Amino acid sequence: MKGSRAYQLVALLTRILLRILFRARILGSIGQHDRLLIIANHQSFLDGITLGAFLPVAPTWLVHTQIAERWFFAIGLRFLPHYVVDTNSPLAIKAMVHLVEQGKPVMIFPEGRITQTGGQMKVYDGPAFVAAKTGADVVVAHIDGLVYSKVSRMAGDFPKQWFPRVTVTLCPSRTIPMPEGKTPRIRRRRASENMRRIMQEAVVYAHQPTTLYEAFLDAIELHGRGREMVEDVTRKWTFGDLLKGALALGRITRKLSAPDERVAVMLPNSGALLSLLFGMFATRRVPAVLNFTSGAEGIQNACAVVQARTLITSRAFVEKAKLGAVLERVKGVDIRYLEDLRATLTLADKLWIVWSLRFPRSAMAAVKPNDPAVVLFTSGSEAKPKGVVLSHDAIIKNTVQTKAIIEYTSRDRFFNALPMFHSFGLCTFTILPMLAGARNFLYPTPLHYRVIPELIYDRDCTAFGCTTTFLANYMRMGHPYDFRTMRLLIVGAEKLTEEVRRGAVDKFGVRPIEGYGVTECAPILAGNCPLAYKAGTVGQLLPGIEHKLESVPGIENGGVLHVRGPNMMLGYLRDDRPGVLQPPSSSYGAGWYNTGDVVTIDDEGFITIQGRMKRFAKVAGEMISLEVVEKIALKASPNHLHASASAQVAGRGEMLFLFTQDPELRRDQILQAARELGAPDLAVPKKIVHLPKLPLLGTGKKDYVTLNKLAQEEAAR
Repeated sequence: MKGSRAYQLVALLTRILLRILFRARILGSIGQHDRLLIIANHQSFLDGITLGAFLPVAPTWLVHTQIAERWFFAIGLRFLPHYVVDTNSPLAIKAMVHLVEQGKPVMIFPEGRITQTGGQMKVYDGPAFVAAKTGADVVVAHIDGLVYSKVSRMAGDFPKQWFPRVTVTLCPSRTIPMPEGKTPRIRRRRASENMRRIMQEAVVYAHQPTTLYEAFLDAIELHGRGREMVEDVTRKWTFGDLLKGALALGRITRKLSAPDERVAVMLPNSGALLSLLFGMFATRRVPAVLNFTSGAEGIQNACAVVQARTLITSRAFVEKAKLGAVLERVKGVDIRYLEDLRATLTLADKLWIVWSLRFPRSAMAAVKPNDPAVVLFTSGSEAKPKGVVLSHDAIIKNTVQTKAIIEYTSRDRFFNALPMFHSFGLCTFTILPMLAGARNFLYPTPLHYRVIPELIYDRDCTAFGCTTTFLANYMRMGHPYDFRTMRLLIVGAEKLTEEVRRGAVDKFGVRPIEGYGVTECAPILAGNCPLAYKAGTVGQLLPGIEHKLESVPGIENGGVLHVRGPNMMLGYLRDDRPGVLQPPSSSYGAGWYNTGDVVTIDDEGFITIQGRMKRFAKVAGEMISLEVVEKIALKASPNHLHASASAQVAGRGEMLFLFTQDPELRRDQILQAARELGAPDLAVPKKIVHLPKLPLLGTGKKDYVTLNKLAQEEAAR
């Protein structure tokens, strides 16, 4: 730099130009710090210019030698105070430490390169170790928008604009304590992991609250109405088709219901369902998405819990799924069919739709980000399902949290066979790809084990989510080449076994990414990812989520997981107080949610689920995890499905029962497997019950309500 006046003048002129062309703005402040290290994500070749123009301080820029040698960067560096370093040199870290210790603000891009995934790249050890070594305050300057500029490094089917809107958010300062480790290399690596987490949390912090309909329109403006977004078993839907459908169905639901009223919806995965949901999001109606596999009693209970007066479905779907007899037994609800509702659109309605297609934001009611968006229902695998009310912001925040750890873009092609009445199917594999502009194939059922791998192959899909049980069946029926384009194979809802994990790698050549979530958290809480992966765990908590472990008598390692975060539900709707929202609360206070899962968390933050608190049995005074019982059975018979339950036996206390689809499985095999795994003999079930088929829920989870009843019947005998 040749002088502060020259720097200030260039920064001012650049700032004015960026405000005009990119509508650029900066949010937040830096404050006063004795030692300051500013870090930023790297989205484009304009990042340095943008930060240089908007940062309220004039830091010393750390520039890699390869960058400084390029003539077009050298011109800009003439106006910036900078220091050229070679990150491969052992002296580079000492030089960075010296600069920070002098009290001068220092600026660096920890990733060292511009993103080519749209998300975070790996973080190098040097900058993080400097922060830990000096005790400097770390401020993240999060850049948003420049990834869509013509000078980003995103390639292929990715939307680019000459002048996208740009926002720089200055996050609250953090420090990175020097990690413990046997060697400097380990300490540096752990420090870089801490810096990676801080940068991921900045993504969540910088996101501005919005509603689902507004986010939908933002995606349309970015990608265009003509983009083919969704394909179902009947047709393809462009963004424009979905918008037109949303406006029409939103107009219809306004006639059937009042603002904030909960309306039951029972439809399969389809573009029509997606249009209906976004139409209701726009008009401040709250869809309660019903589990159509739960039978008449389940549907009746769900409608009663949310106090729904109207149920919207499709006559074609009811006939094909043979649900007519089921709906005849549902009382007190006005059942309306989409095929009949089209005729209710008047000329005035059609003119309103034409106007709203021209000005779609005018069609939105007075909806706020924290208003209820949708009601989903817990799986009912262990108890009567409850209604879970999720806000617009909770769902969107969870997509932002997910993108902070897993890179996905409009270049991806999703395949979703998980039903939308399940939070994994709706939030993670329908809304998430839509807001990212990623194409999605919506399939009505995950049970077609031969068809689904073939469709994934035919559509060149790159992202797919399923349960462990379903994945095992896809591996059994699919061809090894079916997953040739698969990049993200996300497994959740139940434990990913080692046999299935290895099988997916061996047969399909893709590593399953195990995650962990609950409907109450919209739904993802933790997940493995390419940047942080540990087999046998469900990964680390998503950025922005706090946690506490509650100790449990009789369980030495781990405790019950309580969480709090921006993706938390608004509350429950229960059958004891129908229609009354009951906000989340746990022993740690309001806003906390007790997951009921017993987990351990290692020193790197990776979570291992030991089992549900309700899935522990006290045998001979010892707490035995029923998940361990199933793990032992799987070890003894890896090619069959097993489930465990417990029940009180008169005069004998609590007894373990194993239900299995393996007709040849014997207790001595299970005992041998337990000893090989190092499990206690008390974890070996006393009674083995052979079943031709285990009871499963529509989501693929084991139906433990039914299994517990079977165990009680066995105990009574």
